[in-house]
Amino acid sequence: MRTLIHSTFGEASDVLEVAERLIPEPSAGEVRVRTVLSPIHNHDLWTIRGTYGFKPDLPALAGTEALGVVDAVGEGVDQLHIGQRVATGGTFGVWSEYFVAKASGLVPVPDSVDDETAAQMISMPFSALSLLEYLDVQPGEWIVQNTANGAVGKLIVQFAAARGVNVLGLVRRDAGVDELGALGIRDVVSTESPDWRERAAEILGDAAPRAAVDSVGGSAAGDLLSLLGEGGTLVSFGAMGSDKLELSSGDLIFKQATVKGFWGSKVSQWMDADKRAALFGELVERIGSGEVAMPAGEVFEFTDARAAASASDQPGRTGKILLRF
Repeated sequence: MRTLIHSTFGEASDVLEVAERLIPEPSAGEVRVRTVLSPIHNHDLWTIRGTYGFKPDLPALAGTEALGVVDAVGEGVDQLHIGQRVATGGTFGVWSEYFVAKASGLVPVPDSVDDETAAQMISMPFSALSLLEYLDVQPGEWIVQNTANGAVGKLIVQFAAARGVNVLGLVRRDAGVDELGALGIRDVVSTESPDWRERAAEILGDAAPRAAVDSVGGSAAGDLLSLLGEGGTLVSFGAMGSDKLELSSGDLIFKQATVKGFWGSKVSQWMDADKRAALFGELVERIGSGEVAMPAGEVFEFTDARAAASASDQPGRTGKILLRF
């Protein structure tokens, strides 16, 4: 089979290459999947750079989420069958024509969900839904987030709305407000505008956010903290701008704020099995019904992965870049 590997750490657009490997055989409790589509996530690119929390041995495989078709089952697997569509959001090395995964880590895909949606159904949506659980914000309360026009930002708004939670979104460009407005997402402010704080105050009225989600770092984290209500929680979700947080000690002290980090893979590991199952059920139901939309971006053949990685890094992109196998 053909698979994508990198022999050095660096930009995916520079180091990814196609290699030949033996088709793997599933062991007991495992399933072999023929890959159909796989999205390119930021954490995939960070792993290839060698800057993520998980650093693989070289030469390394890549990719963590995929849609595929069950091709073979190992001993003891009776909940999945050959020919069944399945998705995974936490199996390393899925950028291959075939991969092996634990049967318990695969999610059957309903017929109502198309391939391009199913390929990105687990990782980002489950992170967004898990983050809402982690924040413990109640119906009628507010969350404020930056990178509101990012993949997770859009999902948080949709899942929050379904739960009756309000979201104030911050974007770095005025065009981002119009972009989200075209998708029906309101309550968005551009920090490019000098009066953005006044606009945010107009949207919030007498309310103050109970939680804030920062995906940028640097001074952008401090901007979120300044909007947070007393006793609120600032969650560091990503570091697109800086790996350091610039926070006002006055805001921390006088707001009695809490600052936490969120890593979806760890939170999922610690999560109670019943809670995880309930969240997956909510996820599949809302996506399958169309209540939560997940538009796909351009689809590249996996042999053109370097160009796909470059496209994934382009600002203003709408929808996930997908690799076809």
